[in-house]
Amino acid sequence: MISSCYSCGFCLLKINPTLFSPKTPITHLHLPIIFFNQLPHSTISSHLQPYNNNNKNESPKLFQSTKRKLLNFSMLTVLFSSPICQPFLSLSLAETEDLIELERYTDIDQGFTLLKPASWIKVEKAGATVLFEDPNKGSNNVGVVVTPVRLDGLRQFGDPQFVSNKLIQAEKRKESTKDVQIVSFRERPDQKGDIQVYEFEYKLDSTRGGLKTIFSAAFVASKKLYLLNIAHSDNPEQPLSDNKRIMLEQVLHSFDVAPPSATTDTQV
Repeated sequence: MISSCYSCGFCLLKINPTLFSPKTPITHLHLPIIFFNQLPHSTISSHLQPYNNNNKNESPKLFQSTKRKLLNFSMLTVLFSSPICQPFLSLSLAETEDLIELERYTDIDQGFTLLKPASWIKVEKAGATVLFEDPNKGSNNVGVVVTPVRLDGLRQFGDPQFVSNKLIQAEKRKESTKDVQIVSFRERPDQKGDIQVYEFEYKLDSTRGGLKTIFSAAFVASKKLYLLNIAHSDNPEQPLSDNKRIMLEQVLHSFDVAPPSATTDTQV
């Protein structure tokens, strides 16, 4: 069942992506999400690729778990996440319950790949290319939107700081927003080193869902703008745990251009 239009922090940034080009002044540009509802909603053929270093010829299996627990995170995640103060064996029961398996989701047709929580379910929502929700709390979700643009890369739009400022301004214009604060922004290369990916984290307090931590990522490839939005509740009564934060940052850092072959092995 299709529910209301998928909305993230980028959604109020105003521009039709088919109307701008690299020659347009940066001061007049905004990330092109308003165009999403004009795009045809089509069924995407998607695959989850297994992690396998031994058998390169093994066929992909839909929704195959990586069987990797939260402590198997990449060095990149170590550098840009909260430090882990206790080893795995000393985790409390509550912390152990926060450990969530991740599995790889690859959309071959649209050309992107990312990790997602294995237990989160795929739902249909207008405006989203794909959306996964926490079955226990739908406002915790991971969504991707893909839309055509005339840019060759994000640098033609602006640097990460410029984009983060536009993002916060857009959030403040929403009637439901009570407060919003940028936490961090950064730039990283994709796995091949050919494409720049912008990453953002900010805190959002709104009349819709209360306090949340939002992680976002964006890159441009093959004249398409790819946007990832990760939302998770983070209120004083139930703050975002270190383990869940690390898991969400893993998802953030995994957002990338899809490998050329569906059978290509991918490692975190």
